[in-house]
Amino acid sequence: MPEIENHYIMSQTNLFAAVGRLLLALIFILSGLGKLGASEATQGYIASVGLPLPMLSYLIAIVVEVVGGLLLFVGCQTRIASLALAGFTLVAAVLFHSNFADQNQMIHFLKNISIIGGLLQVAAFGAGALSIDARRLRTA
Repeated sequence: MPEIENHYIMSQTNLFAAVGRLLLALIFILSGLGKLGASEATQGYIASVGLPLPMLSYLIAIVVEVVGGLLLFVGCQTRIASLALAGFTLVAAVLFHSNFADQNQMIHFLKNISIIGGLLQVAAFGAGALSIDARRLRTA
């Protein structure tokens, strides 16, 4: 009976890790793709907070969000991707959502901090068995 129980727990743990990665990755992938359809508005928002080179910042944001999100989703180079996304999210929180007099901005800031917490969990514990990282380890 303990073998069946351990198998169930391992399967459940692996499923939860994969679904957690998917949910974390989704916000980055959708946000990055959304920026493609709103180039001028996004660059204007970037410029409005005083960042130099809005076009370069816009392109970096798209690459980090889409590529980082996809890597996180499939579990490839997961620890590096999750740390990069955590750093990106921290910068975004500080630069774009630090007006705490505005309750909406404070909520966005706290949401970003929560996302960072999830990404740090992924960085600490890895992608789980249902990932490209785990497959590489099994075949090495």
